[in-house]
Amino acid sequence: MAVLHQDDTATEAVDSPPRKVRMTSSVYRRVGIASAIMMASIFLSRVVGLLREMVIAYTGGVGREVDAYQVAFVLPEILNHIAASGFLSVTFIPIFADYIAEGKEEEGWRAFSAILTVFGLLLVVLIAVAEIAAGRMVGWVAPGLGDPATVADAVRMTRIILPAQFFFFSGGLLMAVQFAREKFAVPALAPLLYNGGIIVGGLLLSGRLGMEGFAWGVLAGAIVGNFFLQYRGAKGVGLRYRFSLDFRHPALRTYIRLTLPLMVGLTMMFSTEFFFKFFGSYLPHGGISALNYGLRVMLALVAFFGQAVGVASFPFLARMAAENRIGELSQLLDDTLRYLSLVVPCSVLLIVLRHEVVSILFQRGRFDAAAAELTARILPYLLAGAFAFAAQTLVARGYYAVKDTFFPALYGTLAVLVSLPAYRVCLRLLGIEGVALAVSLSAALQVVVLYALWNRRVGNRHAGRVYAAFGRQALLALPLGGLVYWIKVWLFGSFEPLGLGGSLLAVFVVSTLFCSGIVAIGYRLGLEEVVETVKRVRSRMRRRKSGAGSG
Repeated sequence: MAVLHQDDTATEAVDSPPRKVRMTSSVYRRVGIASAIMMASIFLSRVVGLLREMVIAYTGGVGREVDAYQVAFVLPEILNHIAASGFLSVTFIPIFADYIAEGKEEEGWRAFSAILTVFGLLLVVLIAVAEIAAGRMVGWVAPGLGDPATVADAVRMTRIILPAQFFFFSGGLLMAVQFAREKFAVPALAPLLYNGGIIVGGLLLSGRLGMEGFAWGVLAGAIVGNFFLQYRGAKGVGLRYRFSLDFRHPALRTYIRLTLPLMVGLTMMFSTEFFFKFFGSYLPHGGISALNYGLRVMLALVAFFGQAVGVASFPFLARMAAENRIGELSQLLDDTLRYLSLVVPCSVLLIVLRHEVVSILFQRGRFDAAAAELTARILPYLLAGAFAFAAQTLVARGYYAVKDTFFPALYGTLAVLVSLPAYRVCLRLLGIEGVALAVSLSAALQVVVLYALWNRRVGNRHAGRVYAAFGRQALLALPLGGLVYWIKVWLFGSFEPLGLGGSLLAVFVVSTLFCSGIVAIGYRLGLEEVVETVKRVRSRMRRRKSGAGSG
């Protein structure tokens, strides 16, 4: 396929003596620092995000209003996808970084101004159209809802959430210029304030407005965390914006070329968010809510591993691509993926502790024991695909770093369309568990083949180490998971409710046993991912202790 070899220079660069490329320690150190910042941010944002879901669960359980609230995000997510707001870092950073590398900073800010003005105005028009047509469009995206009251609630909350997409887009560009300058601290605060806004809105307004209070919190969080704060952060790195309708600017054309495939393509995360609500609308009341709670637990794990590393490493990948250091780029990609394989044992541990984790997180208020059992039941099917969601955040960025957004978008769309029958069949055969299983099957199909095609494109002959790392972790974690599950049942009983204290004790005991087993066996077998990760954790703990002592 010609598209796989469109960059002949990249192929030649990797074909020359494999793995004689040496990554400088400074690059790894800076990637490590950036990853630590983003990992802390994303971990905290997922913690706050789980707190948000806990507040929602307490307020609405798995009822009709929560289903309507989740459906209210579908149209805004479609607009967000059309504007490629979630891809601004990977489409704009390479453009801006090229201007900086060439010493043309002023021209870089002109490019920023043109892109923000043209696409910002386009998004405002699309938001206005969606506001007017929301009533009809909600029926298209969730055809199985049926209940008029649920549909009416979904339409009303959709109209509240829609304007937030402008602030996501403009704030995303403001974050992108900070990433390009290798400044991560202020962007790291955006998801924290966004989720905080939802929680505050729900707590203050839900007594009077029900779930609509959370919708107003979405809008407030987007304005404060994703726009105003990022404007101040971008000012700190030299922001220069002027209203510009310069349709002829070459950067605008480049941006459109990079973004257009992402606008029309179906990505893994977008398709997941859309299809679990589309097919979930055919489930009984509460099906969409339960799927959402399970998905947030899985994505919290994914964010801790994949999302932080993917976001933090991309500016470095983009710079390597700009300097035609494709060998180093591929090496960094492979090395990072090998360490992401640790998501596999963490997924197994969460499957073992699914009842206790769901009980600890959600079981209070209107989220009763039946809701907890339903959510725990679907969690293993979602966690089976956690490795794919974690790896996809990095694999796709390899393509984006070399400014190829067309092929991953084309392939992602084809993979999503191929997976549609799986959603239908799994829904028919397994019900709610089938929708969760289809999410994992679709994700696995997309990332495994996309990575294989990347390796073919750049001539990477060392991908076997990545596959072996994931295989080793699965072979290690699955038997150990079965053992600690048996110990858990022996110590705490099978499925009897343990209460909050009992669940916390079970999580502590089982996690300690499981992690100790992973480390012990990993050291015994010399598994590099385990040994190096433990060494890094120990090194950081020693540095903290020495820093505290000197303080």
